[in-house]
Amino acid sequence: MHMPNATSPDVMDRLVSLSKRRGFIFQSSEIYGGTGSVWDYGPLGVELKRNLKDRWWQAMVRARSDIEGIDAAILMNPKVWEASGHVSGFVDPLVDCRNCKKRFRADDPRIKGEPGTPDAQCPACGMKGTLSAPRQFNLMFKTFMGPVEDTASVIYLRPETAQGIYVNFVNVQQATRQKVPFGIAQIGKAFRNEITPGNFIFRTREFEQMEMQFFVEPGTDMTWFEYWKDQRMRWHHELGLDPARLRFHEHTKEELAHYARGAFDIQFDFGGTLGFQEVEGVHHRGDFDLTRHAEYSGKKLEYFDQPNNRRYVPNVIETSVGADRAMLAVLVNGYREETVEGESEGRTVLALHPALAPIKAGIFPLVKKDGMPEMAERIAQDLRPRFPVFYDESGAIGRRYRRQDEVGTPFCITVDGQSVSDGTVTVRERDTLRQERVGADALRAVLETRLSV
Repeated sequence: MHMPNATSPDVMDRLVSLSKRRGFIFQSSEIYGGTGSVWDYGPLGVELKRNLKDRWWQAMVRARSDIEGIDAAILMNPKVWEASGHVSGFVDPLVDCRNCKKRFRADDPRIKGEPGTPDAQCPACGMKGTLSAPRQFNLMFKTFMGPVEDTASVIYLRPETAQGIYVNFVNVQQATRQKVPFGIAQIGKAFRNEITPGNFIFRTREFEQMEMQFFVEPGTDMTWFEYWKDQRMRWHHELGLDPARLRFHEHTKEELAHYARGAFDIQFDFGGTLGFQEVEGVHHRGDFDLTRHAEYSGKKLEYFDQPNNRRYVPNVIETSVGADRAMLAVLVNGYREETVEGESEGRTVLALHPALAPIKAGIFPLVKKDGMPEMAERIAQDLRPRFPVFYDESGAIGRRYRRQDEVGTPFCITVDGQSVSDGTVTVRERDTLRQERVGADALRAVLETRLSV
């Protein structure tokens, strides 16, 4: 069995095609020409993404006693974004081409000459002297709250979910009686008016974050920083991502935020022109966020250490993973085109971790007669309350296998003539192509065992 290089440049194009054809991801508002770098998740995509988020929530919240979950609102008091520095600092210098109407970052390496001068050349249309002087562009989406726009107050769509955690630090700590060290986690939508979005769902204007802020006593911060680096890398390994395609990137002094005491990106090799790119950040934020919100709100955001009778502002270790980027990494990592010995046709496979697969089992009658469809339907009805399964009686059995391979289904169950007589069925494994006969009444237990890894 031959596996072509899954990091070849055209893998992303093939994934985009597969995602639309099989119902993973569609372009938003496609019938109207689409919306730039905004995507809709189809029937299989929403299941895969939900499984990914559930796996993160299980690891970060339900399996631990020292992390609490919240769901903060998208719309927040505008002062939150003043305190966080987003209003003044979340900006990029941009230039516009008066000829082709395209927009670029002022530091785009393709721009020749100084923007705003006659010698500056547009990297898109090639015209000279058409680029405007740089101007600041805030990456936050701005809207208005109130009945009439000219009298309403300005409000922002959040560019990250972390601030909703910081402003609720005291609320959560007091409600749960957690003692430092402890964390607060949430999954939620964020919005950034990205200048150069693209590469499918890698960089989008509307995306979903899975973030956890871990509050620690000053002096223990570096120990916890190293701990969370290890934990988060391990989680990506457990998703089934190839360890050889994962690495840490440490932020240089120039890359670090002014308040940060350390930052590492977990990068995945997406192949092609993307190469290694960030899927998660692990950041040591010091006490910057709580201190700033205390200053701007006038409320104390401290922790009272009762045994030692002292108050302090905790340091924060942040872990932040993009659900969309993690999903893209899972798809890229799992995509295979294989030739199967003894078969003229190859097969396309999504080798997804079974826990992430949107469909756990395909269920097929070998032919549409002799009681096989009825038995296969009964099996599907029995399994469906426990697992997402797909019943298919259309076409040759080999083509039905291939359709399930392409969407990452780990097991296919076939009802044949022997099944009707002795109550056994064939269970085929996606990755090994191994088949074995199993009693139909034992299928639920078999699947539970194999999917619990």
